[in-house]
Amino acid sequence: MASPKVITKGKMTDKKNLSEQEWKEILTEEQFEICRKKGTELPFSGKYLDTKTKGTYKCLCCGNDLFLSETKFDSSCGWPSFSESLGDENIRKQEDLSLSRQRTEVLCRHCDSHLGHVFEDGPTPTGLRYCINSVSIVLEEDDES
Repeated sequence: MASPKVITKGKMTDKKNLSEQEWKEILTEEQFEICRKKGTELPFSGKYLDTKTKGTYKCLCCGNDLFLSETKFDSSCGWPSFSESLGDENIRKQEDLSLSRQRTEVLCRHCDSHLGHVFEDGPTPTGLRYCINSVSIVLEEDDES
């Protein structure tokens, strides 16, 4: 089994690369379907859809920092939406031609977990809407001190 990966100040020191069986052993069935098999949670069902809590949204599978709560907005699309990510060192994008249309898939750069999709219909100044599955992320709340 691969060794645990070390996260330092939100930056991964190496890529988390587990076999499909190893992922099945550590993720729930729903997490595995969405994060590893590129599934999608039902719209308006995710735990982070209406969350206003301040903090950093991290990858469920590896803990990589992905989005800041300050960039989250209500897009009324049914999934948590963010106007920007924490950068290309944290996420990667690839073409997705499923569902008979062209979209841009968003994945965690450090473990290849499927996060959701990005669209060019978001608010200024980026004009982007990162439409992300709640199942694929975890909110690390800011300290109130």
